[in-house]
Amino acid sequence: MKTKFALTLIFSALIFSAFAQVPTRWRGPAGNGNYAETGLMKSWPASGPQILWSYDKLGEGFSSPSFANQMIYISGMEGSTGYVYALTQEGKLIWKKAYGPEFTESYPGSRSTPMIAGDLLYIYSAFGVLTCMSANSGDIKWTKDTFKEFGGEQIQWGVTESPVIDGDRIYITPGGKQHNVVALNRMNGNLIWSSKGLGEKSAYCTPLVVKLPSRTLLVTHTESHVIGLDAADGKLLWSHNQPNRWSVHSNTPIYHDGAIFYFSGYGQGGGLLKLSADGSSVNQQWFSKKMDNRIGGAVLVDGHIYGSGDNNRFWMCLDWNTGEVKYEAKGLANGAVIYADGMLYGYTDRGELFLAEANPREWKLVSQAKVELGTAQHWAHPVIDNGRLFVRHGNTLIAYKIKP
Repeated sequence: MKTKFALTLIFSALIFSAFAQVPTRWRGPAGNGNYAETGLMKSWPASGPQILWSYDKLGEGFSSPSFANQMIYISGMEGSTGYVYALTQEGKLIWKKAYGPEFTESYPGSRSTPMIAGDLLYIYSAFGVLTCMSANSGDIKWTKDTFKEFGGEQIQWGVTESPVIDGDRIYITPGGKQHNVVALNRMNGNLIWSSKGLGEKSAYCTPLVVKLPSRTLLVTHTESHVIGLDAADGKLLWSHNQPNRWSVHSNTPIYHDGAIFYFSGYGQGGGLLKLSADGSSVNQQWFSKKMDNRIGGAVLVDGHIYGSGDNNRFWMCLDWNTGEVKYEAKGLANGAVIYADGMLYGYTDRGELFLAEANPREWKLVSQAKVELGTAQHWAHPVIDNGRLFVRHGNTLIAYKIKP
C-alpha cells in the first residue's frame, strides 16, 4: 500500500511539473487568438458585460495579461521604467518589479506581454533587452541586451515582440545583420544558435512555432519578408516578400493544415503560403489586399478568417482556402479580435467592445459596449480566462463577466 501511495505521489508530481512547464502565450494557448472555453454568454446586457473588477495602477502600456501560477501578470511603464505587475485573480496587487527602461517617445508605454513557463517569467523591452524573472517574486534571474550582444537595431515605434518558448528554448528577433534571429537557453540566456536570416530589421512580430512531422519551424516577419527557419539550428529555409510602407508587420502568422496565413497593414494585405511536406519551401496559394490589418490580428474558425482591415476600414470574413471575401461590414472601427465558443470578441480602436457570431454567411453583431475606464489608445489584445474577458486600456486592466 505504501509503495502504491508513493507511486501515486510521484506520478502526480510529474503531471503537475509537466503542466507547470507549459508556457503561457500571447493571443491564447495556441498563439492564434482562439480560446477553448465553453458555456459563455451568447449576448450581453444592453449596458455591456458586468465589470467584476478593475485595476488602474498599471502605468502606460499596450501589453495583454498572462495567466499562470494562480496569478495574473502584465507589464506597464511608470515614468520611464518598465514594470511587471503580478495580481491576484481578484485584481489585487501581489508584487511589482522593475525590469528596466521602456519606450517614452511616440505612443509611450510597455509593449511586450510577459511569457511564463513554470516558475520563470520573461519580458522583452522596447529596447531589445530580454529579462528573466522569478514568476513567484519578480526577482531578476538574468538579462540579455540583444541589441548590444547581437547587433540589433531599434525600430521606429520600439520593439513590440513578445518572447516565444518551445521546450528549453526562447526565441527572439534582435534584427541584427548577422544575428537576425536567435535561440537562447531559457534557463540561463546562453546562445543556442544564431541565424543571419535575411539580415533585415525586426518588424514588431511575435514569432510562430510550427510543429511538422519532420521538423519544427520558426516563422516570423522581418522588415520586408516572411521567413521560415529550422528551429533546430536556425537555418533559413525560405522567405516570401511582404513589404509595406512603414515595415510594420506585428501580426503573428496563423498556421493550419500545412499552410500559413500572413498579413499586415497600410494597404498591404496578406495571403496563404502552402508548406512543402518537410517545411523546407512554400508556394503561394492566394493573395488579397483586403485584410490589411495592422496590429489587431485575425482568427481562423472552421475554414474562415475573421478580422478587420487598416486602409480597408471594415470587418470581414475570408475563405481560408481561396481568399474569397465572404462579407464586408462597416459601422465599427477596426481593432483586435479573438474567438471562443462560436463567437467573435472584438475591441476596436475607438474603445468599442463587441460580440458577434463567427458566421461566414453574414455579419451578425450581437452585443456591444464602450470601454470607459483607462487611458490612451485602445490597442491591447483582449484575453479570455476562466469565464472572464480581460481588456487592458492604458493604465487599467478590466475583468468582465462573460459566463453565466
